[in-house]
Amino acid sequence: VFNKNPFIPPITAPANQLERVLPDINRRAKNQLQLLIIILPDYTGTYGTIKRICETELGIVSQCCKPNQVRKGQKQYLENVALKINVKAGGSNSVLLDAISRKIPRLSDIPTIILGADVTHASPGEDCSASIAAVVASMDWPDVTKYKGLVSAQGHREEIIQDLYKEVDGKPSGMIRELLVSYYKSTGQKPKRIIFYRDGVSEGQFAHVLLHEIDAIRKACATLEEGYLPPITFVVVQKRHHTRLFPVDNNLTDRSGNIIPGTVIDTKICHPCEFDFYLCSHAGIQGTSRPTHYHVLLDENKFTADLLQLLTNSLCYTYARCTRSVSVVPPAYYAHLAAFRARYYTEGMTMSESGSSSALDMTQERQAQISILPKIKDNVKEVMFYC
Repeated sequence: VFNKNPFIPPITAPANQLERVLPDINRRAKNQLQLLIIILPDYTGTYGTIKRICETELGIVSQCCKPNQVRKGQKQYLENVALKINVKAGGSNSVLLDAISRKIPRLSDIPTIILGADVTHASPGEDCSASIAAVVASMDWPDVTKYKGLVSAQGHREEIIQDLYKEVDGKPSGMIRELLVSYYKSTGQKPKRIIFYRDGVSEGQFAHVLLHEIDAIRKACATLEEGYLPPITFVVVQKRHHTRLFPVDNNLTDRSGNIIPGTVIDTKICHPCEFDFYLCSHAGIQGTSRPTHYHVLLDENKFTADLLQLLTNSLCYTYARCTRSVSVVPPAYYAHLAAFRARYYTEGMTMSESGSSSALDMTQERQAQISILPKIKDNVKEVMFYC
């Protein structure tokens, strides 16, 4: 429930004073702000600074709005902003009826955690910038609508996520372990099944990713309790391909002339002996819809093709930022958003030398500087701040 009267009165401030104004607002609110709504200036360049200060220094969840859209006050825009505000305040925008009634196979029967992971890389011209890895995990079984996100920086153009599991001063640590602990605190149960959607992996990296990242997940589980090894289903999500699907019968199209949402292809054009499928889970708005290619690298939960396709398509209707189904399964989508958000935290930090030195020329000290990301405040991590 939102209070109609704001905790502090509206404040205007010049964009070049953000470093001073934002902490001052937090002090005036006695560090009790749950959400800060900011109308951005007409020019760009302040968004990243706002997010970095609010989420890594002050521990405030913020919602930025474009001034021209605010002036118009269109209902659709305000509804979309309201969807984002609700999840940032810890709420849920939608939940599957079958999830509430516990009718989703391989999800509703036993405590299940769904994870998504992605790695974003710097622009092609940047030789030294770190890659940003993000992992999100569901925190509200059996609804699976709230996802906690963690981010970390790693070496330039490294696709394998390095911080899934690590040891710090001889103690187990890492993103998977932290997410499993958070899941237990949130639900009161240990996950007995893990479903992992991994975005951004090419076919040439399948074996390397499977070997390293599955091993990291198992190590993280083993540190929580002796003998604790829940079965894992590891699915790679691929959006960058040239496959398009067209209906044979024109009666089987939506208004845009595209195939109907929920269309699955798992024969003929798929791998002859591996577990993969194409799923078009969204309704096309303009142009030709691009299906998403899901490739199952490991399946210890013994999904049938139909059950995994049903689960993946169902999850696509739970995306928090809109009321329609989306083209990519939400855990992978959220991981992409979280990784993209973390790149804003590095704005203003020295990420590359002024000269044209390559990554091979960097010293160990320089590489260590690149791998440092500002730490997100704990209260911010508990909500879907990246939406």
